Amino acid sequence: MPCFKYFDLRIIQTIGEENDNEHFYQIRREKDFKSVEYMTREAFWDLYKPGCDEHLVVHKIRKVPAFVKELDFIACDKDTIVGNIIYSRAKVLNEENKEFEVPFAVLPSYQKQGIGSLLMNHSIEKARQLGYKGIIIFGNPDYYHRFGFVNAKEYNIHTSWGDDFDAFMALELYDGSLRGISGKFNEDEVFKIENEELEDFEKQFPYKEKHVTDTQLKL
Repeated sequence: MPCFKYFDLRIIQTIGEENDNEHFYQIRREKDFKSVEYMTREAFWDLYKPGCDEHLVVHKIRKVPAFVKELDFIACDKDTIVGNIIYSRAKVLNEENKEFEVPFAVLPSYQKQGIGSLLMNHSIEKARQLGYKGIIIFGNPDYYHRFGFVNAKEYNIHTSWGDDFDAFMALELYDGSLRGISGKFNEDEVFKIENEELEDFEKQFPYKEKHVTDTQLKL
């Protein structure tokens, strides 16, 4: 299955009146990568916890073998990057130690206007075309249910520590495609962020104060 994480091959979708116009290109300029990291930081700051680390994950993931470059997309309004979504490879390991590759989706960052839905729908269709069987994601159930994601326990897929909760979801890419795939989900080591590593990376960005809020989503 595919995992959503970072981009190498990008979709440029023109947002606005020409909503159906698509262009594909590869981002190679460091300033474009940095723009995505800034946008990701803004989108996730204080969302799930005080501050965030998603922008560091985005920075690291495109450098590891788990990165799925075919599922690395951005949305652009003219020359401005306004949204992104990325995938990484992950594994489901069953009781017989048999491994199943699945794609893991990193939450898209976007600035409303339906951009997140555009990125999700496009990447889901692309993952289907690439032959993946399903997608795993951690996120807000109220948002991802609209794309067909359900609690992963319905497919007997559990977290690496054996838990089941509503924010851990799976999506079949065609009818019965996850049949026979079960076990514990294991994401790549790139998602393990050390505090010291994050503090050092944060020095590249303008200072932002962290807040504890009553509305922070719990995963």
